[in-house]
Amino acid sequence: MNQTRILVIEDDPHIRELLRVCLEQEGYLVEMATDGLTGLERARKGCFNLVILDLMLPGVDGFTICRELAEKEGGRTPVLILTAKGEEMDRVLGLKLGADDYVVKPFSPRELAARVEAILRRVEPPAAADMDIAVADLKISPLSREVTVNDRQVLLTPKEFELLQLLAAHPGRVFSREDLLNRIWGYDFAGGSRTVDEHVKNLRHKLKKSGTAYQYIQTVWGIGYKFEAVKQ
Repeated sequence: MNQTRILVIEDDPHIRELLRVCLEQEGYLVEMATDGLTGLERARKGCFNLVILDLMLPGVDGFTICRELAEKEGGRTPVLILTAKGEEMDRVLGLKLGADDYVVKPFSPRELAARVEAILRRVEPPAAADMDIAVADLKISPLSREVTVNDRQVLLTPKEFELLQLLAAHPGRVFSREDLLNRIWGYDFAGGSRTVDEHVKNLRHKLKKSGTAYQYIQTVWGIGYKFEAVKQ
């Protein structure tokens, strides 16, 4: 399961629910705070990978929270400000106080999810992308670009390897076909989403043929795919 934890500090219940659905669909663990004081206390005590923060909050305002989080442990907890205050002065102040990004309401859930991912990718330890991934009887070695099942090598094409590695690096996270297409083949790729489906089909076939006892790539109907080891 994806253990990336995000704290949302937002007093509007409708926006909180929209953020919860959007982020959980991406596989993140989401916690909520409805006022500034509660949010600041949770951020201080908890171990979060990201804080999404409204500026106009009851109790303690978002600027104060942003400043305190920036000072906490050298500002290791990244902050994304999400607010209706879209004036240039507010954006500049938020960024100067330590925010990593600034999104103005109303917002696109897809854009927000992309910005969240961009922040997390920037703060992720560089070595993490090179670490071996071992789940059940499957092992993925990014540096050697090798995949093995029960220590037997599985021969994959470059795109099949990249697709499997991306999914396995974010267990439980649901990727849309469009997202996978953009990440693996690039935004200027002329092919359609069937390209992703065909590569998933080939991956499943090759892994099954290798003798694995699990199916690793799960279909999320109407959306895309996720990585989860399910015994066959």
